[in-house]
Amino acid sequence: MRSATGRWVTGDDFFGRDRELRVLETRVRDRNHVLLTGQRRMGKTSIARELGRRLECQDWVFLFTDIEGATCAEDVVASIARAAHPVRPISSRIAIGTRRWIGENVEEVSALDFGLKIRAGLDAGSWRSFGEKLLGECAAHEKPVLLVLDELPIFLKRVLRDPEGARRVDEFLSWLRGALQAVGDGSLSLIVSGSIGLQPLVNRLGMPDRINYLDPVRIGPWDRETSVGCFLPLAQSHDLRVEEGVAEAVYDALGIGIPHHVQSFFARLRDFAVMHRRGSVTVRDVGGVYRNELLGPGGQSDLVHYETRLRDGLEDGNYSIAMEILAEAATQGVFAPTARSRLGRLYSAVLDDVSGRISDTLEVLVHDGYLEPGEGGYRFPSLLLKDWWCARFRDHHVPLRDRSEDERGEGSPR
Repeated sequence: MRSATGRWVTGDDFFGRDRELRVLETRVRDRNHVLLTGQRRMGKTSIARELGRRLECQDWVFLFTDIEGATCAEDVVASIARAAHPVRPISSRIAIGTRRWIGENVEEVSALDFGLKIRAGLDAGSWRSFGEKLLGECAAHEKPVLLVLDELPIFLKRVLRDPEGARRVDEFLSWLRGALQAVGDGSLSLIVSGSIGLQPLVNRLGMPDRINYLDPVRIGPWDRETSVGCFLPLAQSHDLRVEEGVAEAVYDALGIGIPHHVQSFFARLRDFAVMHRRGSVTVRDVGGVYRNELLGPGGQSDLVHYETRLRDGLEDGNYSIAMEILAEAATQGVFAPTARSRLGRLYSAVLDDVSGRISDTLEVLVHDGYLEPGEGGYRFPSLLLKDWWCARFRDHHVPLRDRSEDERGEGSPR
């Protein structure tokens, strides 16, 4: 098993998700369209790709497209067409009527050029009909087809920046639902996934019914046994000797078995051993590497991702509220009901519907795995995230209970 800290994994590197994979495969084989959800860094992309790889071995067609960079519906449709290019019966049929874009022989055009030519021919008046034809041809294919749209929520958030963004999001989601319902029980199954939550987004926009045809499958963290079971083969594969109890100490330090964090912790311990010219690590090393590497400069790129995705998923006012909530939960150990009331009063002078904003923000924070509700308020399930946020804010975060009416946190709207 290879160490993987920033990429999706498949094949021999795929670990610990057999139960979830069986559930997902059952849903897909039953021709359900699936919303793959879960906290950040849980490996949703890896699960979708591994399922596609296994289904391809069983004579399925697997189409995967990451639409994070898309800016409009035309980009998404062209991206799906590019993914379908290698499947000649599909790409040849969708090319009919578009010869002026592509040329005579689709076989002579690369997948990249095919996608670019399709995109050049699409506009606001044609993407719907072409997209319906594209999905229809996938559904009519003689073999079953699995299509994965990865990072759909990020695409939708980008669309929302447009003055008419809410209308365009509604238009796209309504079109996708209608196009899939039109193909009925054909060969096509869709999986939608992303690193920010789709359900909180459509709830906030007041259009939850636009995705009610998607069957949710949620991916949770590894338990202690699975996390330890991943760590030990990693060490063996990389000839790193570990003292008894190291794998367990790693899980205890993290507080929750987020696969990416287990992998990242192993990579930092391995680097530590290499730098100190050692072939082994001890339980005592775990604490030092956690403090100095995972929470230190070397671990910042991993953890800043959480803040970046949070900014991607929230509008400015709600993002400021989220940072207040996370700073409070990290430094005080909990975001308590009294703190929630105080936060509402503090922000009521600068934001409208503060109570609703706080509720929406908490929904996102829980859905995306930053916090979990419990007795007495909301807390971090991940000790790594809690400690990282605490290190950032402990020297300048004033507890909400101690704030005067004119004191709001850094980054708050003025």
